[in-house]
Amino acid sequence: MQAPFILGLTGGIGSGKSAASHWFETQGIQVVDADIVAREVVEPDQPALHAIQAAFGDWVLDKTGALNRKALREHIFQHANARKVLEGITHPAIRQSIIQQLQDATSPYVILVSPLLLETNQHELTDRVLLIDASEDLQIERASQRDRQSIQQIRQIIQAQMPRKQKQQLAHDIVLNDGHLSHLYAHLEPLHQKYLSIAEQKKSL
Repeated sequence: MQAPFILGLTGGIGSGKSAASHWFETQGIQVVDADIVAREVVEPDQPALHAIQAAFGDWVLDKTGALNRKALREHIFQHANARKVLEGITHPAIRQSIIQQLQDATSPYVILVSPLLLETNQHELTDRVLLIDASEDLQIERASQRDRQSIQQIRQIIQAQMPRKQKQQLAHDIVLNDGHLSHLYAHLEPLHQKYLSIAEQKKSL
């Protein structure tokens, strides 16, 4: 079976990735969200959660049998090697689930949304990368309103992510999201038509 055309969609915190991916969904395009997959693979009874429990101990589960994220976060903060152990369990599970969901998609093309698409090897799963871009001031303004995090915390998140200039160099398409949804959608519409055309060409190869 011919693999679908896969678009990678990324952007920094507060850039408008979610607004963009939601717009594509309204056009009938299926979206695989890496953040959602990351939560799904550690739900109760999932193999990755059993592996985390085996690696760290029963304390990683709360009373309901779900992952105790707060306790695990604190443990990782205190033990440098723990993050590597955790990522060694979760990253392959996340990747496998993403690949499966991308392959199962039935829309003309499919989108992988990931804030760390370019920082991780997830971009290797895509044919093309769309960056939703925004100035750092706008990112901070949006994220502080939405997440109730301090400006200092948001600055730290931005600094931990790949620099904006580097993302711009790696992306095939860039949409500058100045904060007006109508402007964002107006930029996405011609790109959507272009992706439909690329997907059609890929199918006929």
